[in-house]
Amino acid sequence: MTASRIKEVALTQFALNGYEGASLADIAAEVGIKKQSIYTHFKGKDELFLALFDDVQKKELNFVVDYLDRHKDLSIDKLLYRFLIQYKDCYEQDDNTKFFLRVAFFPPSHLYDEIVKQGYAYLDTIEAMLIPLFEQAISAGSINKDVSSDTAAVAFLAVLDGMFVELLFGGSDRSLKRLEASWFVFWRGIQA
Repeated sequence: MTASRIKEVALTQFALNGYEGASLADIAAEVGIKKQSIYTHFKGKDELFLALFDDVQKKELNFVVDYLDRHKDLSIDKLLYRFLIQYKDCYEQDDNTKFFLRVAFFPPSHLYDEIVKQGYAYLDTIEAMLIPLFEQAISAGSINKDVSSDTAAVAFLAVLDGMFVELLFGGSDRSLKRLEASWFVFWRGIQA
Protein backbone atom coordinates (compact mmCIF):
# COMPACT_ATOMS: atom_id res chain seq x y z
CA MET A 1 0.00 0.00 0.00
CA THR A 2 2.76 2.45 0.85
CA ALA A 3 4.45 2.01 -2.55
CA SER A 4 1.21 2.93 -4.32
CA ARG A 5 0.68 5.92 -2.05
CA ILE A 6 4.25 7.06 -2.74
CA LYS A 7 3.58 6.78 -6.48
CA GLU A 8 0.29 8.64 -6.16
CA VAL A 9 1.88 11.57 -4.33
CA ALA A 10 4.99 11.51 -6.52
CA LEU A 11 2.84 11.67 -9.63
CA THR A 12 1.25 14.91 -8.47
CA GLN A 13 4.60 16.36 -7.40
CA PHE A 14 6.31 15.46 -10.69
CA ALA A 15 3.33 16.64 -12.76
CA LEU A 16 3.30 20.03 -11.05
CA ASN A 17 7.00 20.61 -10.41
CA GLY A 18 8.88 18.44 -12.89
CA TYR A 19 11.70 16.10 -11.98
CA GLU A 20 14.00 18.77 -10.61
CA GLY A 21 11.28 20.54 -8.62
CA ALA A 22 9.93 17.45 -6.88
CA SER A 23 11.77 16.30 -3.78
CA LEU A 24 11.68 12.92 -2.09
CA ALA A 25 11.46 14.73 1.26
CA ASP A 26 8.26 16.52 0.18
CA ILE A 27 6.82 13.31 -1.24
CA ALA A 28 7.59 11.43 1.98
CA ALA A 29 6.10 14.21 4.12
CA GLU A 30 2.87 14.20 2.11
CA VAL A 31 2.66 10.39 2.33
CA GLY A 32 3.28 10.62 6.08
CA ILE A 33 6.53 8.65 6.16
CA LYS A 34 10.20 9.47 6.58
CA LYS A 35 12.24 10.09 3.46
CA GLN A 36 14.37 7.01 4.18
CA SER A 37 11.24 4.83 4.01
CA ILE A 38 10.91 5.58 0.30
CA TYR A 39 14.12 3.60 -0.24
CA THR A 40 12.35 0.48 1.03
CA HIS A 41 10.25 0.61 -2.13
CA PHE A 42 12.45 2.45 -4.65
CA LYS A 43 16.23 2.71 -5.02
CA GLY A 44 15.93 6.44 -5.50
CA LYS A 45 14.25 9.29 -7.31
CA ASP A 46 15.20 7.97 -10.77
CA GLU A 47 13.66 4.55 -10.17
CA LEU A 48 10.48 6.11 -8.77
CA PHE A 49 10.29 8.51 -11.69
CA LEU A 50 10.81 5.82 -14.35
CA ALA A 51 8.33 3.48 -12.64
CA LEU A 52 5.76 6.27 -12.71
CA PHE A 53 6.48 7.08 -16.35
CA ASP A 54 6.05 3.42 -17.28
CA ASP A 55 2.77 3.15 -15.34
CA VAL A 56 1.42 6.37 -16.81
CA GLN A 57 2.43 5.44 -20.35
CA LYS A 58 0.45 2.20 -19.99
CA LYS A 59 -2.56 4.16 -18.70
CA GLU A 60 -2.30 6.61 -21.60
CA LEU A 61 -2.14 3.75 -24.08
CA ASN A 62 -5.14 2.11 -22.40
CA PHE A 63 -7.00 5.40 -22.81
CA VAL A 64 -6.30 5.32 -26.57
CA VAL A 65 -7.28 1.65 -26.95
CA ASP A 66 -10.44 2.16 -24.90
CA TYR A 67 -11.40 5.32 -26.77
CA LEU A 68 -10.94 3.74 -30.20
CA ASP A 69 -12.89 0.66 -29.14
CA ARG A 70 -15.79 2.59 -27.58
CA HIS A 71 -16.13 4.92 -30.57
CA LYS A 72 -15.41 2.55 -33.45
CA ASP A 73 -18.85 3.15 -34.96
CA LEU A 74 -18.27 6.88 -35.45
CA SER A 75 -17.27 8.28 -38.81
CA ILE A 76 -13.50 8.70 -39.09
CA ASP A 77 -13.65 12.50 -38.86
CA LYS A 78 -15.79 12.45 -35.70
CA LEU A 79 -13.71 9.66 -34.17
CA LEU A 80 -10.44 11.53 -34.66
CA TYR A 81 -11.68 15.02 -33.81
CA ARG A 82 -13.37 13.84 -30.61
CA PHE A 83 -10.22 11.92 -29.73
CA LEU A 84 -8.24 15.17 -29.87
CA ILE A 85 -10.82 16.97 -27.72
CA GLN A 86 -10.95 14.14 -25.20
CA TYR A 87 -7.15 14.02 -24.96
CA LYS A 88 -7.12 17.79 -24.37
CA ASP A 89 -9.71 17.34 -21.62
CA CYS A 90 -7.63 14.57 -20.05
CA TYR A 91 -4.63 16.87 -19.91
CA GLU A 92 -6.68 19.53 -18.15
CA GLN A 93 -8.21 17.13 -15.62
CA ASP A 94 -5.81 14.25 -15.07
CA ASP A 95 -2.38 14.28 -13.43
CA ASN A 96 -1.43 11.13 -15.36
CA THR A 97 -1.75 12.91 -18.69
CA LYS A 98 -0.08 16.09 -17.39
CA PHE A 99 2.84 14.07 -16.08
CA PHE A 100 3.14 12.00 -19.26
CA LEU A 101 3.23 14.99 -21.59
CA ARG A 102 5.48 17.08 -19.40
CA VAL A 103 8.01 14.25 -19.11
CA ALA A 104 7.79 13.30 -22.79
CA PHE A 105 8.54 16.87 -23.85
CA PHE A 106 10.88 17.84 -21.00
CA PRO A 107 12.64 14.71 -19.77
CA PRO A 108 15.35 15.05 -17.15
CA SER A 109 18.61 15.26 -19.09
CA HIS A 110 20.15 12.18 -17.47
CA LEU A 111 17.04 10.10 -18.32
CA TYR A 112 16.58 11.59 -21.80
CA ASP A 113 17.43 8.47 -23.84
CA GLU A 114 15.15 6.18 -21.83
CA ILE A 115 12.20 8.59 -21.86
CA VAL A 116 12.52 9.40 -25.58
CA LYS A 117 12.73 5.69 -26.42
CA GLN A 118 9.52 5.01 -24.49
CA GLY A 119 7.83 8.10 -25.94
CA TYR A 120 8.54 7.02 -29.50
CA ALA A 121 7.30 3.52 -28.71
CA TYR A 122 4.04 5.11 -27.51
CA LEU A 123 3.65 7.16 -30.69
CA ASP A 124 4.55 4.18 -32.89
CA THR A 125 1.88 2.11 -31.15
CA ILE A 126 -0.77 4.79 -31.71
CA GLU A 127 0.30 5.10 -35.35
CA ALA A 128 -0.06 1.32 -35.76
CA MET A 129 -3.59 1.51 -34.27
CA LEU A 130 -4.59 4.36 -36.58
CA ILE A 131 -3.36 2.88 -39.87
CA PRO A 132 -6.14 0.24 -40.13
CA LEU A 133 -8.74 2.92 -39.33
CA PHE A 134 -7.43 5.07 -42.16
CA GLU A 135 -7.32 2.04 -44.47
CA GLN A 136 -11.01 1.39 -43.75
CA ALA A 137 -11.85 5.05 -44.31
CA ILE A 138 -10.00 5.05 -47.64
CA SER A 139 -11.85 1.89 -48.71
CA ALA A 140 -15.16 3.44 -47.64
CA GLY A 141 -14.42 6.57 -49.68
CA SER A 142 -14.25 8.93 -46.68
CA ILE A 143 -10.59 9.73 -47.30
CA ASN A 144 -8.94 10.61 -50.58
CA LYS A 145 -7.45 7.45 -52.10
CA ASP A 146 -4.33 9.42 -53.04
CA VAL A 147 -3.52 9.74 -49.33
CA SER A 148 -1.94 6.59 -47.92
CA SER A 149 -3.04 5.30 -44.55
CA ASP A 150 0.55 5.71 -43.31
CA THR A 151 0.67 9.36 -44.39
CA ALA A 152 -2.74 10.08 -42.84
CA ALA A 153 -1.69 8.49 -39.53
CA VAL A 154 1.58 10.44 -39.38
CA ALA A 155 -0.19 13.70 -40.28
CA PHE A 156 -2.79 13.08 -37.59
CA LEU A 157 -0.04 12.53 -35.04
CA ALA A 158 1.45 15.87 -36.10
CA VAL A 159 -1.90 17.52 -35.27
CA LEU A 160 -1.87 15.71 -31.92
CA ASP A 161 1.72 16.82 -31.25
CA GLY A 162 0.82 20.43 -32.06
CA MET A 163 -2.02 20.29 -29.57
CA PHE A 164 0.30 18.80 -26.93
CA VAL A 165 2.83 21.59 -27.41
CA GLU A 166 0.18 24.28 -27.10
CA LEU A 167 -1.28 22.63 -23.99
CA LEU A 168 2.16 22.67 -22.38
CA PHE A 169 3.07 26.23 -23.38
CA GLY A 170 -0.13 28.11 -24.10
CA GLY A 171 -2.91 26.57 -22.05
CA SER A 172 -6.41 25.43 -22.84
CA ASP A 173 -7.78 28.32 -24.92
CA ARG A 174 -4.70 28.61 -27.12
CA SER A 175 -4.55 24.84 -27.59
CA LEU A 176 -8.18 24.76 -28.69
CA LYS A 177 -7.56 27.57 -31.18
CA ARG A 178 -4.53 25.72 -32.59
CA LEU A 179 -6.45 22.43 -32.62
CA GLU A 180 -9.39 23.93 -34.53
CA ALA A 181 -7.12 25.44 -37.21
CA SER A 182 -4.93 22.34 -37.53
CA TRP A 183 -7.93 20.05 -37.69
CA PHE A 184 -9.58 22.15 -40.39
CA VAL A 185 -6.50 22.00 -42.63
CA PHE A 186 -5.78 18.34 -41.84
CA TRP A 187 -9.30 17.15 -42.60
CA ARG A 188 -9.60 19.24 -45.77
CA GLY A 189 -6.32 17.75 -46.92
CA ILE A 190 -7.33 14.11 -46.57
CA GLN A 191 -11.09 13.96 -47.08
CA ALA A 192 -12.45 12.49 -50.28
